[in-house]
Amino acid sequence: MALPAWLLYALLSAIFAALTAVLAKAGLKNINSDLATAIRTAIILLITWGIVFFRGVQNQIPSLSKNNWLFLTLSAFATGLSWLFYYKALQLGKVSSVTAIDKGSIVFTILLSFLFLKEPLTPKILFGAGLIFAGMIVIIWK
Repeated sequence: MALPAWLLYALLSAIFAALTAVLAKAGLKNINSDLATAIRTAIILLITWGIVFFRGVQNQIPSLSKNNWLFLTLSAFATGLSWLFYYKALQLGKVSSVTAIDKGSIVFTILLSFLFLKEPLTPKILFGAGLIFAGMIVIIWK
């Protein structure tokens, strides 16, 4: 039985997110975390635009709506702030603790998607979010 495409991509995302944390921690030695974030961001920028041009989808830019631009811009600001805080936390803390809290963003995402996107909050989702939150507390508990 083949995995649905979204699940495969989500699993690959999780694996690369784990690599990101470990490799970033190793790369943060004796460097300012903001500079490290800027270097990482510049490299990501080159890679993603390379993919856009390789796939030939840059011609879709003129068809983007004002809403697309607004929410993508707001998302970019949120991403930038998240990365800056994440790198600083990685520099100062243990990777396991920092990433546990960072992945706690799932709980906030569930809440925000309910409030703003009107996605359902089922008992299963609430239970899962509670387990994630509990797991985060267990990992960071001293």
